[in-house]
Amino acid sequence: MSHDPPDHPCRGSGGPLDGVRVVELAGIGPGPFAAMLLGDLGADVVRVDRPGPAPLGAAPAYDVTNRNKRSVLVDLKSPEGPEAVRALAARAEILVEGYRPGVAERLGVGPEECMAANPALVYGRMTGWGQRGPLAPLAGHDIGYIATAGALSMVGAADGPPAVPANLLGDYAGGSLYLTTGVLAALLTARATGRGQVVDAAIVDGTAHLTSLFWGMLADGAWQDVRGRNLLDGGCPYYGVYETGDGGWMAVGALEPRFYATFVALLGLDGDDLPERTDPRNWPELRARFTARFKTASRDAWTAVFEGTDACVAPVLSLREAAGHPHLTERGTYTERDGVTQPAPAPRFSATPATLRLPPAAPGAHTADVARDWGLPGLLDLPKDSP
Repeated sequence: MSHDPPDHPCRGSGGPLDGVRVVELAGIGPGPFAAMLLGDLGADVVRVDRPGPAPLGAAPAYDVTNRNKRSVLVDLKSPEGPEAVRALAARAEILVEGYRPGVAERLGVGPEECMAANPALVYGRMTGWGQRGPLAPLAGHDIGYIATAGALSMVGAADGPPAVPANLLGDYAGGSLYLTTGVLAALLTARATGRGQVVDAAIVDGTAHLTSLFWGMLADGAWQDVRGRNLLDGGCPYYGVYETGDGGWMAVGALEPRFYATFVALLGLDGDDLPERTDPRNWPELRARFTARFKTASRDAWTAVFEGTDACVAPVLSLREAAGHPHLTERGTYTERDGVTQPAPAPRFSATPATLRLPPAAPGAHTADVARDWGLPGLLDLPKDSP
């Protein structure tokens, strides 16, 4: 547990992870996002940055995934660098790293070395391919991981190529969220037993796990193993997107019969005049009818028609538009901090609310503070070539 002074910016946050110390070995993508989530929930996250240029991505001041963290500079290739990381790990409950398998060990900061100093440490490893297997040592990115896990084949129109869902599905859903779940579950065990463990979070594993529902439907014969032919992949005409007269888009999810009836009526169609919706042979005709109707008005006009109803229809908003939506504004789903609009911490807690305490951490900005607060004087001195 932490022993930071009461006025420390990472103490007294009231978040559910208040008092949990986390070490993040700097990387890009899902590891930083997972550490941000832990920081949003109140943990004191110390990011270990290396001297030199920042990793790929947004400039440090705008890298929202580095909010609610503090940064120290450690040269892991120097004689003193690994010792400093091991000293941090000895005072932490969780460590997160996203190197290729074997790199942390070569640097002297692998699980064996860090857990020798702290047997209760939860050592979280974030990779695309996992720690073992034929592809484990190879480079990769989100698109390749979700392709290999079968998820990319499910996204997109039947008559077109697979659609790339940014890097949300692999990096953040199949990667970050599984790593976060894993380290928190392991933390419960460590607190109960005094024994830490390694959490091997592979994006291919997490992404495959996300498809669990569809494996059951596939076995039952309720899902075709082809894109754009099923109930939830855009094949169904009452679960998909439609272009409006002004080039906008509306998202339709009227699955249940009563919601479908409301949708059809508000769309201006006679439900009795439409073919039976449960027969996939009728789906092309239904799609054509819906397509023609949505083309008769603008996105804003259709939004006004469906808003406040149970038709399960919503406008497809851009990122900036989403931040201004009345419902999300009322809930505080988005917030502005230091001139940057960004999602607020999620989920919500009734007794221990998560907060934004710190802006994105500039590399090395908190080296002296962390050395003092974590009791490491002399071990976290600024490298000679640091700012």
